[in-house]
Amino acid sequence: MSVAALGVIVVGVFFLALYLLHRYGDFGKQQPMVLFGTLLAWYLCFLIVFILPLDVSTTIYNQCKIYNALPPVPGSHSKTDQAQSNESILPTSSALKVCHEPWSYIPDGVLPVFWRVVYWTSQCLTWLLIPFMQSYARSGAFSRVGKIKTALIENGIYYGTYLLIFISLLIYVAAHPQWYLTWREFQTIGITAANTWGLFLLVLLLGYGLVEIPRSYWLASCHGYLLAKTYFKAAKMATEKAEAEENLADAMEEVASAHESVRNMHDTTLRKCVDTILQKCPTDYRERIERGAEGSVGSENQPVVDPPTKGGLVKLHKKVITAVQRQRQSQVQWSILLEQAVHLEDVAKSQGGPLRQVVHSFPSAQHATPLRRFIYTPTIEWYWECVFRRFFYRLAFLVLGALSLAVVWSECTFFSSQPVLSLFAVLIQMAEKQYNYICIEMACFVSIFFLCVCVYSTVFQIRVFNYYYLVPHHQTDAYSLQFSGMLFCRLTPPLCLNFLGLIHMDSAISHKDRIQTSYTSIMGSMRLLSVISDGFYIYYPMLILLLCFATYFKLGSRCLNLLGIQQYIREDDLTSDLVDEGMELLRRERRKRQRAEEGENRKSCSSQGWRQRYSDQGTNGKARKGYSEIDGDGDDNASSAEVVQNAWLSWGDQDNREQRASLLHDSPSASYSDEDLSSHSPTKRYTGGRYLSLSPSSTRLFDNV
Repeated sequence: MSVAALGVIVVGVFFLALYLLHRYGDFGKQQPMVLFGTLLAWYLCFLIVFILPLDVSTTIYNQCKIYNALPPVPGSHSKTDQAQSNESILPTSSALKVCHEPWSYIPDGVLPVFWRVVYWTSQCLTWLLIPFMQSYARSGAFSRVGKIKTALIENGIYYGTYLLIFISLLIYVAAHPQWYLTWREFQTIGITAANTWGLFLLVLLLGYGLVEIPRSYWLASCHGYLLAKTYFKAAKMATEKAEAEENLADAMEEVASAHESVRNMHDTTLRKCVDTILQKCPTDYRERIERGAEGSVGSENQPVVDPPTKGGLVKLHKKVITAVQRQRQSQVQWSILLEQAVHLEDVAKSQGGPLRQVVHSFPSAQHATPLRRFIYTPTIEWYWECVFRRFFYRLAFLVLGALSLAVVWSECTFFSSQPVLSLFAVLIQMAEKQYNYICIEMACFVSIFFLCVCVYSTVFQIRVFNYYYLVPHHQTDAYSLQFSGMLFCRLTPPLCLNFLGLIHMDSAISHKDRIQTSYTSIMGSMRLLSVISDGFYIYYPMLILLLCFATYFKLGSRCLNLLGIQQYIREDDLTSDLVDEGMELLRRERRKRQRAEEGENRKSCSSQGWRQRYSDQGTNGKARKGYSEIDGDGDDNASSAEVVQNAWLSWGDQDNREQRASLLHDSPSASYSDEDLSSHSPTKRYTGGRYLSLSPSSTRLFDNV
């Protein structure tokens, strides 16, 4: 059973990481090296979180065997044994009870090897491989050797400072007569330094997530708040979209200039570089640049443009990649934001309507599967959006708020071992006395999973200008994907170590004489550095309380707002202006989409009328020579006249511009003088000096029907 549990977790976590990578990355366009590195980093970090509860239950079982000094009874789960074991397992207990093997027990020697492989692989990724792959992916060089050279130079400058500090400390320790460090102690110091840096960032992200996640569920229960914030996002996104398109246009101008300057050069190297840049440009821009170059071949007064250098083309290549990616991101985000705004507006209208159904403004835009449409009907959607959604989200707010309060209290009191004040430690010790391993594992999993959600969700939401930004729907760039994997690898080990301190399973913090978990054993004894173990690890997490207060009152958002980075603050005047601007933008988009759909409907109705008219003629075997020459009896003439009349009415519709453009032919020979216009026949229609003959002998317009 233990092997099956471990195998299910290993496979399940892999598919979880793969799903997240598929949601944020693009398997078809991004480099396999980038995808593999990000997937491996996410997978190892998630694996640590899911395996740690099994390590805790296995450690409690091994501790029981040491206390009792009796051989275990594997697989004993009878009610009698469970009743006899309802005693304390502390060393002061006078009675020796039988230890029960947990259902997910992992044999000795497996977890230490597993943790070493997972931990050191993740550390190599975050400190060596991922930074190198980041520089490699962002490089604008045109060859692999150039990309590798750029990555080595950038990382050499970055890590040269760290290496200088490390060598200085190593020389100081080696020259100190009272300090003698073994390899094990040296390894512990390196792990402690990495965890200290990670804990510093962990507290910042955790303090934000503990408040923002419960509050987001409370605010999500209010449709008015969601709609106003969507309008605010639309106003900001419109500005970002315009800036992205402007930056792309500027980059395309530089590409066109470079293409024009190297077009007739004999240096094939520069031409190949420019061709590579052109392949990264959007299709419409690329065709426009190539047509412009072809049109300027015969021109004599061409401006002389200096040919670009190889370094300039490398910078231009990097600029084009960034501009194209940013423009694509803004376009996709704008489309998704429009869908969300239209949906929220439809729900708001349906709340006060007489029908208990959500009436969608654009049913054709709904991309639901047939099964989802069958189950999630408009009536069920109305009850969910207008009735149950509010209660569900507010219930989730209460549960998540209680967990956040428990985490804040435990972070401020987990160092107290007598009495035990940490709520998570109390819960684990109560389940430990009962040998209830399932309860132990579930409590550990829920606790650490909530901590990870608070931290990881902040990583997914945080945005550092345009350098780091995780965008769903396959729009995240390679640099942001790898940066998130690097953050996960640096945050997960201190998060797990902090969790073990919350449940008093880390002797360096709880100061209890008991065996360590297999995960703690690879960290070494943190008591080697008393300043870190007895000071920083205990008192620094208390800053979570201050960060929670700052997040609750939105001090960070207010500071960013003062710096000119607009944040959604309800009582701010600038926020109100942006909400009004976003509302007007979305109204324009709604009207534009409505006109487009109406045009498509009129076009389809008109085309069906023409198709029906000529299919009827084909069935009756009649030949058509013109509108005035329809053979047959009176009924056929009447029906044909109705079809022609409907066609003329649809032709005269002023809004149907697309249909009119598809039937009119702008030919130079179609222009007539005033005399010709005065003597026109019924078989011709004039529009602005142009005509369209409806006779098959002159234009043969309907030969393909």
